[in-house]
This record gives sequence, structure tokens and C-alpha cells, in this order.
Amino acid sequence: NTNQCRDVKDWFQWYAREWNVPCVGVHTPRAIGDLDEPLVKYVAGQIEDLVAPLEEIAGVRFDIDRLREFVKISRQCTVLWKAVIETAANVPSPISFFDETIQMGPAVVLRGETSANDYYRLLLDELNQRVKDGVAAVQGERLRVYWEGMPIWGKLRDLSSQFLALATCVVASTYCNSWIFEDLDPADPFQSMARAYSGIFICRSEDYKERYIQRMVEQFRVDGILFHDAKTCPNNSNCRYEMPQRLQRTLGKPFLVVNGDLNDLRLYSEEQTRTNIEAFAEQLQGA
Repeated sequence: NTNQCRDVKDWFQWYAREWNVPCVGVHTPRAIGDLDEPLVKYVAGQIEDLVAPLEEIAGVRFDIDRLREFVKISRQCTVLWKAVIETAANVPSPISFFDETIQMGPAVVLRGETSANDYYRLLLDELNQRVKDGVAAVQGERLRVYWEGMPIWGKLRDLSSQFLALATCVVASTYCNSWIFEDLDPADPFQSMARAYSGIFICRSEDYKERYIQRMVEQFRVDGILFHDAKTCPNNSNCRYEMPQRLQRTLGKPFLVVNGDLNDLRLYSEEQTRTNIEAFAEQLQGA
């Protein structure tokens, strides 16, 4: 499905040619404004069209009741994951973006398994207790930042440590919220999957994205927004056409653009990023 990453289509087609195997998938439209019925029907049709080739590849007949059960469990997982993320709306936050990039694992690779739901119930109980006890992810939390864009995977530890030293908690992000699919409905699995997977942030229009970030900034009481310009992922770098400037005018919140990449660290400057984040924290402190 190209909804999260446009490049997976090209990657998988390359492997299909190399190994002489089928490559099937779903092509989700981009820049979606209103998520209307014709669009949902179009994507749902693509998902249904996967049934026949996958039956042939797997040698197993499709079972709609089994799909309904997995959709049901998946929705439970996504609701629990949303509840986990939303604990960060508390001040101080019991969890940070850097924690969430790790904790989102079950929602990504185990969604549909009851073990993922058990994991998030346990995690949610722990976070709620931390809120009750006033235990912060960042001790002495002074500032709260929103991370827009992809994580810089190879620098999670370094960035987490720097924000910790600055008493600044990255409380919310676009990326970690991309695994919330509340539209899933076991009563109508194909249509609801189409609606859920087409409704995520990366597929949407600029206007929708700006309204979404505005809501997040208000909900999580954010002081400033950090945009990551991932050089090999232009489709999920939302700082190239003046979105940061428009949001600053609308919200009155300072922003910082960090140049880097989610994977290729040759495109990331350690010293420049560290210096810019330090200056950004000083700016927020004085705002």
C-alpha cells in the first residue's frame, strides 16, 4: 500500500523482477481533501482485488469471518495505541516521542494479534500511574515540542538525550499517530480498511494537514514545532512549501526545520542540528 510510503511500490517491484514473483498492492491517492465515498470505493475495490491473487499464491481460500476478526482486534489495538499517545497531553508528559517510536512496534507489526492489545493495556496502565504519581518522561519539563515528519532513526538516542538535557519534551508527532485507524469496522472490513488507510495524515491535502497540526498543538499544549526535512522522503516532509510559516502566522508558535534523513545519515549534520536545537530551545524559553 502506497499510503504510508510511495517508494515501497518501486522497492517491491524491483524484488518482484529479481525473484520472478508476483507483486500486488494498493495505490492510495494523494492530497486527499474530503474522504468521500467514490474515493473509498475505489480503494476498497483495490483491496478486494487482492483476494484472488493472494488465494492463488497462498493456496488457501479467503475467509471473510477470519478477516472480520482480525479487523476487530486491529481496531482495538489502534484505540489502545491512541490512548497511550494521548497520555502525553498531561503536564508533565509521562512519555515522549522518542519512547513512542519504540513503543509503536506492536501497532505496526503485531496489529491483529491479541498480544499487541495485551501489551498496550499494560503500557497504558503504567502511563496512567505515572500521570497520577507525577512521573515525567523529562524530569523538570519546561518546554513541549511537536515533531512533524519522519524520525531520524539512527539518531534517536542522541536527540532524546539532547532534549532531556534541555528539559524539553517532544510530546507529540505526526508519525506515531499514523498507526491510528479508528475507522476500522469488522461489519464492513473492505470499505472500512479503505477509509482507515486513506484517511491518514500523509495522504491528505495541505489544508487538511495544517488543520490537523493545529489541533495537535492545542491538544498537547505545544510551545513550538520541529519540522524534519527528510531528504530521501519528500512525500513526508511538509516544510518545503511554507507550511511552517503559515502555521506560525496562524498559531503564533515558533518553528525549526532540521535537515536530515530517516535513514541516510550522510545527509545529517550532527553539529548543525545540535546547535539549532539549542537555539530553538532558547527561543521557546524566551517566548
